[in-house]
Amino acid sequence: MPRPFRFGVNLLAPVPAEEWRAKCRRAEELGYDVILVPDHLGMPAPFPALVAAADATERPRLGTFVLNAGFWNPALLAREVATTDALTGGRLELGLGTGYVRAEHDTAGLPFESPGERVDRLRRTVAELERLLGSTEHLPRPAQSRVPLLIGANGDRMLRLTAEHADIAAFTALRSVTGSATGQLTPIGPEELDERVARYRELAAGRAEAAELNLLLQVVAVTDDREAALRPLLERQPRLTPEQALALPVVLAGTLSQITGQVRARRERYGFSYLTVLEPYMETFAPVIAELRETQAPGPTGSQPAESVRLAGGRSGWLAP
Repeated sequence: MPRPFRFGVNLLAPVPAEEWRAKCRRAEELGYDVILVPDHLGMPAPFPALVAAADATERPRLGTFVLNAGFWNPALLAREVATTDALTGGRLELGLGTGYVRAEHDTAGLPFESPGERVDRLRRTVAELERLLGSTEHLPRPAQSRVPLLIGANGDRMLRLTAEHADIAAFTALRSVTGSATGQLTPIGPEELDERVARYRELAAGRAEAAELNLLLQVVAVTDDREAALRPLLERQPRLTPEQALALPVVLAGTLSQITGQVRARRERYGFSYLTVLEPYMETFAPVIAELRETQAPGPTGSQPAESVRLAGGRSGWLAP
């Protein structure tokens, strides 16, 4: 039996307090299960933003999507995680990644290491967080016995780390453009994603419980005119044909019926039951959530999944502001 759907929205724009609270309340009204924030300069600071989101809402869980391990000292991060989980009543889900925007490291005066060194740093961070937060002597204490962990991955070493430690395996279905200092990304096609998910499943074969699989969507357009809806994407990705763009796993475009069919097909093909949209598509995607809720077996919306820890890596997306 397929895992029930969960839906998250990644909120990107920094706004005044009342506007932030109103935005979070709106996400809850629209049926989102998780309110998420990224970890990029120029966007909201993750932990205070999530505490404010908790104060404004009752049901959604709250997550980082995802923290850049290169920005954080593990001991200080453990304090932030525990405090935030306590202040949000045990609603936190922790997403972690390696970071990939050189320009942000330059601005912050932090070293930007090689890809292999960034994976090593993330592995050390995960191990230290598990050690500190798993100790009853660590103060402060989180509300949850284990804060859910999500890791976003694509390469083999990251997939192995995700298989070993994460309760949520997050796939961006994008790759960094070689030599880009600003974090430019390009999408991967369905066959390559098939291979990456299969590789993850191979690495995770020995797990006691299967992880939840997440996909970060980049384009959502409820429309009768798919070609017009995909035009901005094709301008940014000129190598793609309209047919190739429509087939991208991170793109949902079509009528409401077509999109709900695409969402179900992604769960059937890849196992993605947890889908995240970017803030610009929060309202657009809401009718899809409502439609899928009507046809999905009843279950506790916004509840914590059976696995308890989550971690994810990746920017807001290649079309993000």
